[in-house]
Amino acid sequence: MTTLVWDYKQEYENERDDILDAVDTVFRSGQLVMGKSVAGFEQEYAAYHGMKHCVSCDNGTNAIVLGLRAVGVKPGDEVITVSNTAAPTVIAIDQIGATPVFVDINESDYLMNVDQVEAAITPKTKCLLPVHLYGQCVDLAPLKALAEKYNLELFEDCAQSHGARQNGVLAGTTGKAAAFSFYPTKVLGAYGDGGAMVTNDDEVADNMRKLRYYGMAKQYYVVQTPGHNSRLDEVHAEILRRKLTRFDGYLAARRKVAQRYQEGLGDTELGLPAITEGNDHVYYLYVARHPKRDEIIERLKSYDILLNVSYKWPVHTMTGFEHLGYKTGALPVTEKLADQIFSLPMYASLTEDTQDKVINALREVLRTL
Repeated sequence: MTTLVWDYKQEYENERDDILDAVDTVFRSGQLVMGKSVAGFEQEYAAYHGMKHCVSCDNGTNAIVLGLRAVGVKPGDEVITVSNTAAPTVIAIDQIGATPVFVDINESDYLMNVDQVEAAITPKTKCLLPVHLYGQCVDLAPLKALAEKYNLELFEDCAQSHGARQNGVLAGTTGKAAAFSFYPTKVLGAYGDGGAMVTNDDEVADNMRKLRYYGMAKQYYVVQTPGHNSRLDEVHAEILRRKLTRFDGYLAARRKVAQRYQEGLGDTELGLPAITEGNDHVYYLYVARHPKRDEIIERLKSYDILLNVSYKWPVHTMTGFEHLGYKTGALPVTEKLADQIFSLPMYASLTEDTQDKVINALREVLRTL
């Protein structure tokens, strides 16, 4: 049986009755769009974070696009972020007509190097957009201080960090607003696309609600500002409501998998994930590193283990962003790590037998490199 980085089938078997009941509940409700399930999930997800508002939408990319617009980012503004993220983070900035400005990352935890941010601020800077990559938080205190000093918005990309904490504070609750993705692979994933923004700001939440619904407020066909059709559907919302009740269990299971990897591979030459002081990691991905990464991945195929890289090509090196003017060598740590990192299987329903297969194969490959 092929071993993949992510597989939902065992989780589905474990939760099948509840998932099918969620679907049936929606289909019998008489309302398939913007009904009780969406309203209930928004209320419950906001409550989980201790926030006033959760505004859902159709995917995590639009949670950033509409969220940035909701906090006031406009065409011509600059948004400071990182290049070692999933491309949608940067695509969202570009879709608004704003300009992504990149800083490098820490070699230890692969997160934004906050010491570089102040030097990147210009009169055009409007927003700081840290990406809580792989399941742990960027150092937010310095960013919050910079946002206050320069009158900038702090907007958190939490697509990979549901439930992560920094010094006890949940990811997504420090800035003006935060975006989440509920793509199926996520720590809290739907059975299709989904996204949301959380905020304590009434105006930002109101803006987001209009933007996800064509730019309309309460009266259909009356557009107040051009928006999108970007609504989370009822089926995914109801599934997410059910899964949210099991969310802490998912986190515990992922941390158990990570601990077993540490125990099984900690004495090898692999670079294993480092947890930054104060962070509670949720292990959306379990990212290892090795200078011979490509050879390791290729040789693991003979063991029927297929691994991938998140992310092999930093955004600033992609042809679609050549117009930003970044050259090779502009972000040396980002570029170095992109050649070394790879992801091991990580999901809450990963069995110990499958994990042992990965550990044993990796040890054999490393022994014979």
